[in-house]
Amino acid sequence: MSVSRFIAGFVVGGAIGAIAGILLAPKSGAETRKILADTAQDMAKRADETARQIQVKADDAVSDLQKKGEEIKEKLQDLISKQKEGKEAKEEKPAEAPAEEAKPENSEENK
Repeated sequence: MSVSRFIAGFVVGGAIGAIAGILLAPKSGAETRKILADTAQDMAKRADETARQIQVKADDAVSDLQKKGEEIKEKLQDLISKQKEGKEAKEEKPAEAPAEEAKPENSEENK
Protein backbone atom coordinates (compact mmCIF):
# COMPACT_ATOMS: atom_id res chain seq x y z
CA MET A 1 0.00 0.00 0.00
CA SER A 2 1.44 3.35 -0.97
CA VAL A 3 1.84 6.23 1.43
CA SER A 4 -0.34 8.52 -0.67
CA ARG A 5 -3.25 6.05 -0.54
CA PHE A 6 -2.86 5.75 3.21
CA ILE A 7 -2.87 9.53 3.67
CA ALA A 8 -5.88 9.93 1.36
CA GLY A 9 -7.75 7.24 3.29
CA PHE A 10 -6.82 8.86 6.58
CA VAL A 11 -8.10 12.28 5.43
CA VAL A 12 -11.34 10.87 4.01
CA GLY A 13 -11.91 8.79 7.13
CA GLY A 14 -11.32 11.83 9.33
CA ALA A 15 -13.77 13.91 7.32
CA ILE A 16 -16.43 11.20 7.50
CA GLY A 17 -15.86 10.83 11.24
CA ALA A 18 -16.15 14.58 11.79
CA ILE A 19 -19.38 14.80 9.81
CA ALA A 20 -20.83 11.79 11.63
CA GLY A 21 -19.85 13.31 14.98
CA ILE A 22 -21.51 16.61 14.12
CA LEU A 23 -24.68 14.97 12.88
CA LEU A 24 -24.98 12.61 15.84
CA ALA A 25 -24.10 15.16 18.51
CA PRO A 26 -26.96 16.17 20.83
CA LYS A 27 -27.35 19.71 19.47
CA SER A 28 -30.24 21.53 17.93
CA GLY A 29 -30.75 21.47 14.17
CA ALA A 30 -29.87 25.16 13.86
CA GLU A 31 -26.57 24.65 15.70
CA THR A 32 -25.71 21.60 13.61
CA ARG A 33 -26.47 23.43 10.37
CA LYS A 34 -24.29 26.36 11.45
CA ILE A 35 -21.42 24.04 12.32
CA LEU A 36 -21.78 22.27 8.97
CA ALA A 37 -21.87 25.60 7.10
CA ASP A 38 -18.80 26.87 8.95
CA THR A 39 -16.94 23.64 8.29
CA ALA A 40 -17.87 23.72 4.61
CA GLN A 41 -16.66 27.33 4.31
CA ASP A 42 -13.42 26.45 6.07
CA MET A 43 -12.85 23.50 3.74
CA ALA A 44 -13.59 25.69 0.71
CA LYS A 45 -11.03 28.26 1.90
CA ARG A 46 -8.44 25.53 2.40
CA ALA A 47 -9.15 24.11 -1.05
CA ASP A 48 -8.79 27.60 -2.57
CA GLU A 49 -5.46 28.16 -0.83
CA THR A 50 -4.19 24.75 -1.91
CA ALA A 51 -5.26 25.47 -5.49
CA ARG A 52 -3.41 28.81 -5.39
CA GLN A 53 -0.27 27.16 -4.07
CA ILE A 54 -0.42 24.51 -6.79
CA GLN A 55 -0.94 27.23 -9.42
CA VAL A 56 2.08 29.18 -8.17
CA LYS A 57 4.24 26.05 -8.25
CA ALA A 58 2.99 25.17 -11.72
CA ASP A 59 3.69 28.71 -12.97
CA ASP A 60 7.20 28.56 -11.54
CA ALA A 61 7.82 25.20 -13.18
CA VAL A 62 6.57 26.47 -16.55
CA SER A 63 8.74 29.56 -16.26
CA ASP A 64 11.81 27.46 -15.46
CA LEU A 65 11.10 25.16 -18.40
CA GLN A 66 10.73 28.14 -20.74
CA LYS A 67 14.07 29.58 -19.58
CA LYS A 68 15.81 26.25 -20.03
CA GLY A 69 14.20 25.84 -23.44
CA GLU A 70 15.48 29.26 -24.52
CA GLU A 71 18.99 28.40 -23.27
CA ILE A 72 18.97 25.13 -25.20
CA LYS A 73 17.67 26.91 -28.30
CA GLU A 74 20.48 29.48 -28.12
CA LYS A 75 23.12 26.78 -27.66
CA LEU A 76 21.78 24.84 -30.63
CA GLN A 77 21.76 27.96 -32.79
CA ASP A 78 25.37 28.69 -31.78
CA LEU A 79 26.42 25.14 -32.61
CA ILE A 80 24.66 25.27 -35.98
CA SER A 81 26.25 28.59 -36.90
CA LYS A 82 29.72 27.32 -35.87
CA GLN A 83 29.20 24.20 -37.93
CA LYS A 84 28.13 26.28 -40.95
CA GLU A 85 31.19 28.53 -40.54
CA GLY A 86 33.46 25.48 -40.39
CA LYS A 87 31.81 24.00 -43.48
CA GLU A 88 32.16 27.27 -45.41
CA ALA A 89 35.81 27.54 -44.43
CA LYS A 90 36.45 24.02 -45.75
CA GLU A 91 34.69 24.84 -49.01
CA GLU A 92 36.81 27.99 -49.50
CA LYS A 93 40.17 26.16 -49.19
CA PRO A 94 39.81 24.02 -52.34
CA ALA A 95 38.69 27.10 -54.26
CA GLU A 96 42.10 28.71 -53.76
CA ALA A 97 44.58 27.93 -56.52
CA PRO A 98 47.20 25.44 -55.42
CA ALA A 99 50.79 26.63 -55.61
CA GLU A 100 52.44 25.77 -58.97
CA GLU A 101 54.97 23.07 -58.79
CA ALA A 102 58.40 24.47 -59.41
CA LYS A 103 60.54 22.62 -61.92
CA PRO A 104 63.93 21.71 -60.68
CA GLU A 105 66.61 23.97 -62.17
CA ASN A 106 69.15 21.25 -62.70
CA SER A 107 66.89 18.90 -64.52
CA GLU A 108 68.13 17.16 -67.65
CA GLU A 109 65.57 18.90 -69.81
CA ASN A 110 67.08 22.33 -69.14
CA LYS A 111 70.59 21.27 -70.33
